[in-house]
Amino acid sequence: MLKQLKKLDSKFIRNLGWLGGSGAVIRVSRLVTTVVLARFLNDYDYGLAAIVLTVNEFVRVFSRNGIGTRLIQIEEDNLKELTQSAYCLNWFIFIGLFLVQCMAAFVAAGIYQDDRLILPICLMAINLLIIPHGMVQVALIQRENRFKVIALTEMLQISTDNILSFIFAIAGLGMWAIVLPKILVAPIWVYIILKNHSWRPQRRFSTTGWSELLSFGRNILGVELLNTLRSNLDYLIVGRFLSIEALGIYYFAFNAGLGISLGVITSIKSALLPHFCDARSNPEQFEKRYYNSLKTIALIIIPLALLQSSLAPFYVPLVFGEKWIPAIPVLMLICLSAIPRPFADSASQLLLSVNKPQIDLIWNVLFTILFTLALLIGVNWQSNGVALAVLISHLVALPIFTFWTTKYVFKRLKSV
Repeated sequence: MLKQLKKLDSKFIRNLGWLGGSGAVIRVSRLVTTVVLARFLNDYDYGLAAIVLTVNEFVRVFSRNGIGTRLIQIEEDNLKELTQSAYCLNWFIFIGLFLVQCMAAFVAAGIYQDDRLILPICLMAINLLIIPHGMVQVALIQRENRFKVIALTEMLQISTDNILSFIFAIAGLGMWAIVLPKILVAPIWVYIILKNHSWRPQRRFSTTGWSELLSFGRNILGVELLNTLRSNLDYLIVGRFLSIEALGIYYFAFNAGLGISLGVITSIKSALLPHFCDARSNPEQFEKRYYNSLKTIALIIIPLALLQSSLAPFYVPLVFGEKWIPAIPVLMLICLSAIPRPFADSASQLLLSVNKPQIDLIWNVLFTILFTLALLIGVNWQSNGVALAVLISHLVALPIFTFWTTKYVFKRLKSV
């Protein structure tokens, strides 16, 4: 396998190496933390934490609005004038998101009839006032293919998060063992990003280029909204139609299982867009990079997902405790759903690199409708049915999208 990987594009592999190495450290710390959380938290604590994090994720998705993607993708001649505008636009958006999340805290407390949700959701909103300090810089670092910085930043931030969760769980903080560290580590990300890029905002408010940034980003934001909806829809359905306890078991299974694979998938996705954009001027090299990325994904994600799923009946009771045995079927099914995900992510990044985000948006609308229907059918068979619906919908729909997109893009390029 190593020999095959070495034959692929070296820059892409090097970026994946940094992201993968960082991810390995993160996953080790997360594994240890997950073991401790499983021992010290009950299913209701997990359920409450899942609701808090889900609300936060639904609000934060509006931060993935394509502004950074535009800075990565735009030609060098137009970059300088857009950076200041992007910085100002980010602040305008994040202040609004802070207010929205604080209001959403009361809505969530009403829906789930638990006022304990209000304070943690409002406190997590504070992060939204910290992130804009480094949004432009992180986009420029990605544009420069300096994924070593991204990897080390994520490693330090998330590992600290996991270590704090470990300590707080032992201290008996319950739900707060999951929520509080995410509030405390946000400044780490900003500090390291600012330390590693020289760009600084000017002392002026600029709206120049806002229309361009928003026009480009609206399709990307639409895709991110749908991705976030799909990533959390099963949590919402299990919590609403079954119980918070059932949600706790499902949330544990999802994080103990797919959490590792998703870390790898996210690393791959982060490296793809600048990797593709670098080769756009050379159609032959562009196509070669794309197919090599698919080979890399296959060599990494397929063995990982199969191994983790097949060993779940053995390591879950041994590592996490026998009380989590009911989560094993869910964990196995969710692990297998990881296999087609990074291939579809590659196809999405391919569309972005050739300025076709609207096609990605249309696809995501269709897939979200299909996914929602599958979950609503699956919930009739409890948590296992929901997990099976996740697996089937991904195995059926994502390969179709990947195949169609590949054919569409390269057939279009050859005709041009």
